[in-house]
Amino acid sequence: MTTSPSAHHPTGADAAPEPPVEHPTPEPTRSARAHSFNAAAAQYAANRPSYPPALFDTIEGLTGRPLTGTRVADVGAGTGIATALLHARGADVVAVEPGDGMAAQFRRALPDIPVVRGTGDDLPLADASVDLVTYAQAWHWTDPARAIPEALRVLRPGGALALWWNTDALDVPWLAEAAARIARHFAIDVSAEKRDVNARAADPTGLLDFTRRTVRWSRRVPVDTHLANLGSHSVFLVHGAEHTASFLAEEREHLLRAFPDGFVEEVYEVVLLLARTPA
Repeated sequence: MTTSPSAHHPTGADAAPEPPVEHPTPEPTRSARAHSFNAAAAQYAANRPSYPPALFDTIEGLTGRPLTGTRVADVGAGTGIATALLHARGADVVAVEPGDGMAAQFRRALPDIPVVRGTGDDLPLADASVDLVTYAQAWHWTDPARAIPEALRVLRPGGALALWWNTDALDVPWLAEAAARIARHFAIDVSAEKRDVNARAADPTGLLDFTRRTVRWSRRVPVDTHLANLGSHSVFLVHGAEHTASFLAEEREHLLRAFPDGFVEEVYEVVLLLARTPA
């Protein structure tokens, strides 16, 4: 996972926690949050949500070309959730991932797809070498002032930069209630999730003309999978095991009262930002 610090809710793009109020502890640094995933790579791979086929249909529609045969750099590839889906659509994918733990998990899951070590701020790729640069759940760990010129450098004429995030559908009552509990416990601004996923936040330089689309989808999972998904986000990983464990235990009780069959339907809106370069 590699991007600009924005305050995304931990069940969508990862949050940049504001100074805690109820539980005063030093605010985790951006670097600590960015590197926190490496120790939880297996948990991340096993429990994080995927992305729906409609997202990739939308990317093809906006770029005007099929993914089959497209040369793609998937940056901040993490454990390879998006990389595998791009590959399955016929793309020729190279993954870029800075973290030791995440890259190791990637290689175990996808041994036939190349993964190179690097970040979006300094891509280890040749000039004009790819048709599409993608960031799945990862742009918020870059410095856009560096990452955008790097994306433009490696893109061929007529290429595209695609950024996307799974964000919680907060119009679903149980998700809104859960988000409020997270906000109280970790002192984060939950409403910032969708507010900060926009072209201005993604590209403060204004160099690119992003098109924004949303794709709604859901998955039904056991409560424990949902909680493990939550626990794999940086806001949970950096706040200390005891603080996180106490929240997850309380949250499990809340959810089992609301869903006695032990399953929840996580509803997401994938927010996609895509910009094309001149042909």
